[in-house]
Amino acid sequence: MRSYYVYVMTNRSGTLYTGFSNNLERRVGEHRESMSAFTSRYRLVKLVFYEVTEDVWAAIRREKEIKGWTRAKKLALIRERNPAMRDLAPQLFGWRAGQFSVAAKPSR
Repeated sequence: MRSYYVYVMTNRSGTLYTGFSNNLERRVGEHRESMSAFTSRYRLVKLVFYEVTEDVWAAIRREKEIKGWTRAKKLALIRERNPAMRDLAPQLFGWRAGQFSVAAKPSR
């Protein structure tokens, strides 16, 4: 069976980004390498929450549900499982701290 993930990334200023992927490690790496416009602009580097399911439609529904929540409700969900809001990626994927550089913001 394939696994599907709903996750929340954040940055130093506390911006929250909710996403969905079938490969969490790859997707978090893409965020850390600023491979999308939103990621590049907000420099999302910290995985603070994730859920896993084998039902793709359940994952899509959950992502949409969380995206519709208030910031306070999202933070409550994150802090329920990760009170310190620490980066879960190093422990989850065996990455070392600082393995991914944060790309500089593009100049305008």
